Amino acid sequence: MTIQQRLQKIQQRIRSALEQAGRDTHVTLVAVGKTQPPRRLLEAYRLGVCHFGENYLQEALAKQKALSHCQITWHFIGPIQSNKTRDIAAHFAWVHGVDRLKIARRLSEQRPDWLPPLNICLQVNVSGEESKSGVSPPEVTDFARAVGALPRLRLRGLMALPAPAEDFEAQRRPFQRLYGLYEELADLGLDTLSMGMSTDMEAAVSEGATMVRIGTALFGPRQKTV
Repeated sequence: MTIQQRLQKIQQRIRSALEQAGRDTHVTLVAVGKTQPPRRLLEAYRLGVCHFGENYLQEALAKQKALSHCQITWHFIGPIQSNKTRDIAAHFAWVHGVDRLKIARRLSEQRPDWLPPLNICLQVNVSGEESKSGVSPPEVTDFARAVGALPRLRLRGLMALPAPAEDFEAQRRPFQRLYGLYEELADLGLDTLSMGMSTDMEAAVSEGATMVRIGTALFGPRQKTV
């Protein structure tokens, strides 16, 4: 199956999920290019995809250089180490995995003055998995207000990576919980729920996702080399 065919299938899945949920909002597709070579990202870009997410900083920087002629909005969606914040702050428009105030402060301090504020989504551990990053639901309100007060950042919303589930209803529950937290923060002017991947995008869209992060369903199996 070609990337074009895969993209059409993804778009249809999103449209169907919106229709079944009675939603008419726009859902942004963030194409996750982890381990995919730049030429495959370029193919998706030429088909109209303009938001790309990367998990590994050095891989992402190499792709940004290779695709510098493209009008791409870059999202960093991987774990964030303190020694990587300067490059992330300088080279990305969005960061989806902020779950520590220390990291948020470093991104704020290191965001170049000539760039617009860095868009931030806070990662929430909605499934309570010990192995997963993310703030716990009871901590979200205080954390969001602290991050929202930092300069050079724009707090846009919440994101989650729930535990895998095969059943549609089981997939929906953590997304419902994230949406509830999102509503509790309405006074902060949030507008983004980054949730849903290749296997659970319908459940996420049904529960209010405004961004879905799609890799395998768009590009096929991950490549071994970039």
